[in-house]
Amino acid sequence: MIGLFTIIVVGFFLGMRHATDPDHVIAVTTIVSRQRNVWRAALTGIFWGIGHTLTIFIVGAGIIIFNLVIPERLGLSMEFSVSMMLIFLGVINVLAFLRSIPGATAAVTPGTISDEHSAAEPPHSHAHRHRGLFAHSHGHVPEDQSQEPGAAPTAFLDRAFGRSGIYQHLRPLLIGLVHGLAGSAAVALLVLTTISNPHWALAYLLLFGVGTIAGMMLITMSIASTFLFVGRNRAGFSRKLSLASGLISVAFGLFVAYEICFVQGLLSGHPLWTPH
Repeated sequence: MIGLFTIIVVGFFLGMRHATDPDHVIAVTTIVSRQRNVWRAALTGIFWGIGHTLTIFIVGAGIIIFNLVIPERLGLSMEFSVSMMLIFLGVINVLAFLRSIPGATAAVTPGTISDEHSAAEPPHSHAHRHRGLFAHSHGHVPEDQSQEPGAAPTAFLDRAFGRSGIYQHLRPLLIGLVHGLAGSAAVALLVLTTISNPHWALAYLLLFGVGTIAGMMLITMSIASTFLFVGRNRAGFSRKLSLASGLISVAFGLFVAYEICFVQGLLSGHPLWTPH
C-alpha cells in the first residue's frame, strides 16, 4: 500500500512539474496571449494536457509492455517536431501583431473610402436635400475597425476556424500530442528503471498525465490572468506582450532545432540521442 501511495503522489507531482518545462510554457503562452477569458485559457491547458497524456501513455505503454526500442534518429525527429511547432506558433503571433498595427493592412482601392477618411477623422457635415436643406453630421469608419478596442486580429487559421468550438479545443490538443512525442520515451524509460510491475507502471503514466493536465491548467490560467491584468487599460502593451511571446517561441524553437540537427547529429550519419 505504501508503494502504491508513493506511485500516486510522485506520479502526480512529477506530472505537474513536467508541465513547467520551458518548451511547454512557451507553446501555450503563444495561444493564451490572444485569449481574453481565464476559463477558456484553463480549457486550453486541459486539452493540451489531454493530448500530451495520450501520447505519453500510448508510446510509454508500447515501451513498457512490448519492450519497444526507439531508434536514435526517430527519437531526435520527434524532438525536432517540437522545435518546428514552436517556430510555427511564434510566427503566428508575430503576424497577428503586425496585422494589429493601424494601417498595416489598409489599402485604397477604387470605389472604397480613401485614406483621407480614416478612423481617426473627426465627425463632419454633408448637405442632403430632403424637403429642405439639412446638414447631417457624421464620420466615416472603415469596416475593419468594427472590432472591439484592443482586439488584435489573429492568424489565418483563427480567422477561418476561430468561431468553431472544435477548433478552439483541437489546436491545444494537437500541440500537446506533439509535445508528448518528445518526452514519452524519457518518461517511460524512467518508469521502467523504478517500477518493475507493468500494471503499476501504466498507472504511474496515467497519474503523471493527470498531474500534467492539472499543472498546465494552472499555468494557462495564470498566464491569461496576467495578460488580462496588464492589458486591461493598455491594449497596446498587451499586444506587445503577445509579440514578445511569439519572438521568444521562434528563438527557442530555432535554438532547439540547431541543437538537434547539428549538436546531437540528426542530419549527420551518427546521431546521438539521450531521452530527457
